[in-house]
Amino acid sequence: MTTTRRINTIVSLVMAALVLGPYSNLQAQQGGPWQKEKVAWEAGGGRRIKAIHYPKDKRPPQQMHGRRVGPKKGQPSGAVSPKAALEALGGPGDLSVLSLDVNNPPIDGFVPWIAVGITKERKTAFELDAEVQSRVVGSYPRGVNPLTDYMIGIFDTGASAHVIGYRQAQRAGLNGDLLTTNQNTVYGVVGAVEVWVSQPLALFVDGLGAVDPNTLVLNTAAMMGESNVSVMVGDDPLGAPDLSTAVGTPLSVYFTAEIRNDRVRTIVRDGQTYTGPDVRLFEPDDPCIPSYPNMIPLELRPLGSFSVQYIPVIPDVGNIDDWFSEPAPSNPSIIVGNSAQSLFFVASVDLYEGNKVAMDKNRFMLDTGAQVTVIGSRIAARLGLSPANKEFEVEIQDVTGEVVMAPGFYVDSIEIPAVGEWLTARTVPVVLLDVFSPEGGTLDGIIGTNLFVDFNLVLRGGGMFFQPDPALEFAPIEADLQAGAAQATENSHSATP
Repeated sequence: MTTTRRINTIVSLVMAALVLGPYSNLQAQQGGPWQKEKVAWEAGGGRRIKAIHYPKDKRPPQQMHGRRVGPKKGQPSGAVSPKAALEALGGPGDLSVLSLDVNNPPIDGFVPWIAVGITKERKTAFELDAEVQSRVVGSYPRGVNPLTDYMIGIFDTGASAHVIGYRQAQRAGLNGDLLTTNQNTVYGVVGAVEVWVSQPLALFVDGLGAVDPNTLVLNTAAMMGESNVSVMVGDDPLGAPDLSTAVGTPLSVYFTAEIRNDRVRTIVRDGQTYTGPDVRLFEPDDPCIPSYPNMIPLELRPLGSFSVQYIPVIPDVGNIDDWFSEPAPSNPSIIVGNSAQSLFFVASVDLYEGNKVAMDKNRFMLDTGAQVTVIGSRIAARLGLSPANKEFEVEIQDVTGEVVMAPGFYVDSIEIPAVGEWLTARTVPVVLLDVFSPEGGTLDGIIGTNLFVDFNLVLRGGGMFFQPDPALEFAPIEADLQAGAAQATENSHSATP
């Protein structure tokens, strides 16, 4: 008789460790009427922002169908420029470096939606490494039509393991004998949920441009991915929120992803509208990868990663059944090396608020699954930001379905050094959260997609042994192209694969 195992090893999705305190009340210390507005934003790590609260006359700038809506504010009264802030601290105040300015970025950025399919392609027992695939290989689960039974997920560099929501998994046939009897625990802000660990399988992705918006048929010809990977699959939520489907760093580390914000794609499926930039994967040496003039250096941390592997169940020598059974994964596939997980970090970030400065901070994670930019308590303290004086706040829905509040602020500017022109965002909405880091402790913050809505991007994976360092290349979108893409999305669903 086979023994069922329940493995509770944590595979972090970079969940927040939010300290609840005096800022949990809607209008605490604020005075005057506040307004609540329902939203549906991704906050990274499985968190979702369900609503935003703000003073009635100060609606934060937001996006709608690829365009910003809401007031455009200039530099706030009393704000100090980055150069003046450095001079006040006795520094040289030399900010002569060229920079691309992003004035008043929206609080919510884009979501890089992708189509996701699976096959049963895997290696033999005890071959734990993932294998990169430049095309779809393997057989589909029984009864699955790959042209219609695909999943919709997020290309999420903030996920250290691939996660499939329960309903998406059921659609793609990821159930039954494709699941093990082993479980992991995913911890959120105020609680935890159990997820199932899958058998090794293959995962393939492409952007929404591969889906015909009228028939919803998926063109699988350009899908890429990896085989012999184990993923985490959500349990039946039974009325609670389902887990977000996220394809994380175990795949993005091997590929180059083009994210085109000048090509907005929209599909409507099962009553839900998915709108986001056109996403396309390339092999790293593909000559068709566009080259953009500005490059933000990234690091895969912790350093020392060497492969993507799942962890098998260790056989019990005292159990005769284990002598003849093939070991199943006890943990999903992750990037392994000096740590149990690795994620992409921005090499350096500078922040300015009034005459206060947080310079050259290197614990900011790049999270394409987070629409918002986040700062941790250390950065808030350095900038003199107090939850008692928040300028807005957001309702964050945890993986358990419970809702907590987090304060928000407008930071005068955030600068990200780049080879070429630096990226400078001014009057930046940020959310205060303390988020666990794979390096230990908490992050300085998260760089979300709201800083990049005006740019086309090329995210180059890498960072493991014998790989070049990862990088984020970017170039501004021409205003007329952006307006045209947004208008086309509003007028019709005529985008073609």
